Amino acid sequence: MRKFCSLLLVFISPVLMAVASLPVYLDDSKPIEERIEDALSRMTLEEKIAMCHAQSKFSTPGCPRLGIPEIWMSDGPHGVRMEFVWDDWEHAGWTNDSCTAYPALTCLAATFNPELSYLYGKALGEEARFRKKDIILGPGVNIYRTPLSGRNFEYMGEDPFLSSRMVVPYIQGVQQNGVAACMKHFVLNNQEKWRDVINVEVSDRALYEIYLPAFKAGVTEGNIWAVMGSYNKYKHEYCSHNDLLINKILKADWGFDGVLVTDWGSAHDTEQAARNGLDIEMGTWTNGLTWGISSAYDNYYMAQPFLKKIQSGELPESLLDEKIRRILRLGYRTNMNKSRPLGCKLTPEHTEISRKVAEEGIVLLKNQKNFFPIEKGRYKKIAVIGENAIKKLTQGGGSSELKPQKEITPLQGMIEKYGEEHILFSQGYASGPPDYSRELPSGLDADSLVVAAVEIAKEADVVLFFGGLNKNFQQDCEGDDRINMDLPYGQNELIEKILEVNKNTGIIIISGNAVSMPWLNRINGLIQSWYLGSQAGKATAGVISGRVNPSGKLPFSIPVKLEDNSAHYFGQMSYPGDSINQYYMDDIFVGYRWHDRKKIKPQFPFGYGLSYTTFHYEKLSTDKKNYHPEESIKVSFMISNEGEKAGAEIVQIYMTQKNPSVERPVKELKGFDKIYLQPGEKNK
Repeated sequence: MRKFCSLLLVFISPVLMAVASLPVYLDDSKPIEERIEDALSRMTLEEKIAMCHAQSKFSTPGCPRLGIPEIWMSDGPHGVRMEFVWDDWEHAGWTNDSCTAYPALTCLAATFNPELSYLYGKALGEEARFRKKDIILGPGVNIYRTPLSGRNFEYMGEDPFLSSRMVVPYIQGVQQNGVAACMKHFVLNNQEKWRDVINVEVSDRALYEIYLPAFKAGVTEGNIWAVMGSYNKYKHEYCSHNDLLINKILKADWGFDGVLVTDWGSAHDTEQAARNGLDIEMGTWTNGLTWGISSAYDNYYMAQPFLKKIQSGELPESLLDEKIRRILRLGYRTNMNKSRPLGCKLTPEHTEISRKVAEEGIVLLKNQKNFFPIEKGRYKKIAVIGENAIKKLTQGGGSSELKPQKEITPLQGMIEKYGEEHILFSQGYASGPPDYSRELPSGLDADSLVVAAVEIAKEADVVLFFGGLNKNFQQDCEGDDRINMDLPYGQNELIEKILEVNKNTGIIIISGNAVSMPWLNRINGLIQSWYLGSQAGKATAGVISGRVNPSGKLPFSIPVKLEDNSAHYFGQMSYPGDSINQYYMDDIFVGYRWHDRKKIKPQFPFGYGLSYTTFHYEKLSTDKKNYHPEESIKVSFMISNEGEKAGAEIVQIYMTQKNPSVERPVKELKGFDKIYLQPGEKNK
């Protein structure tokens, strides 16, 4: 009998061990916080350490023994990025990792349409979920401080109120799919030049009034599940493990209960990372991005060095446990949430949302003599000149590069709208292929391109020049800033030559940043377009032809010259700094606040945009004569569409303060609404 019992125990023992290791998320009856503590109690020290750092370029390990899955991330914020090799920055070469490319966030901000922002986020989240992503690395909400910043196209402009109102529905739309949005880059990442070393000195007022509000709204109103730390320093401490920013403001003051993730390579110290609120470390090694080092993940600051400091007693295990609680909470919201939807990708609805955002974001800046719209049949020969009419602008730019299933270029859209027999095309100028860290030559002869473009312009009834920036190095691209505000590749000179032979010329600028416009007084029409994604050509042709009545408004001010911008007015130490420190001498007076304060007239102001119809305001009133900032105020007015086309007007409410105790801006945006009206229709 004893022998039988002994054999029975030998047989049962592995079964008991297996039961003890069952996936911790099977008991759905317990509240999430109890399940988190249950999972935490079962994990070894080594298993917990593993969950705090990357295991590949875009994933972190779970805990296989307990059935806790890996966390998979993908770059955004304009689409789900293509797949990469596990331990390399080479594209994986899959055939099923294409996406819908949505317009850049400058375009989304220009719509001034929070409802559309929600649909954008929801569609992006659906594609991320279908692609089995748990975190989408976006949206970006850093403030547009200088028109030279390489990543401005990924952000939502210069005004903290606009950014705040647009980011919340985006987050809610993404997370509806059981995919975490990851708001970035927290905080003061307002330039790319020296981004990984520069220390930003900024006043508390500017920090809280200008640079933090959109992040705060994303946390307190959007209930975001992940935030990404930035590369730069604040108060001489790196932002990805900054005690004041993360522990005190983000987690304590705002109540953020999600995970703080590094940007790739933005951690610098094990003890600071452990104590100052960093939860997940991605992409860090001696050169920041693990180039040339294979499988370096165990050497990360929050890997073996963190483990050894806990084992030696230098750091308490409680610091690690708090990080694991947050990571598990993220898991229960995403890949351990059994009820999350399955997602979908490349649907007709996604295409429609991409097109709608693009159409509503395009801004009409000048329309002399009703140059636009150009209805079909108005001209026999339309010259389309410029590389941006054919360049695939979803490519390049750094981490926001995309592999769309389809990208309709402006030239394709124009041919589809007007017919190939009416379109004359000439490239005019040429850039090289996009590259993250250098400018590559195009291989084409610039002089020959100019000659061909001028000949086409002579022959045409009207010229449409498609220029601007692209997502090449030192343009709208991660990693460095622009050199100046001028159009690259000799575009200004080319425009002058075109105007000499054809004065009936309109210009479409495609960019995520303001550009200088020395030719502005000599052209009849000007459109500010953006990186419009998959449906770029259809949206652009729709606005040019009049099928779409433009309703976008500028999300940033366009200065006449660079020195008119607040960051540049004070010289090098305000921007870009001396490679060690920089000082935000413009304080709270960023963008239109600066132009108003100094009475510097911009080329085009924040919030500006024309329409093909005319709107009239009257009977303006408020329900309060004296207003307190913590109170709400109702503004009433009558608006009517007095033109012949249906259209949308963005009503913008700015406020000022009489006799302030401290210096305040002349005006600040405090409300907006997008109102659609038929011809002759009134709305109160």
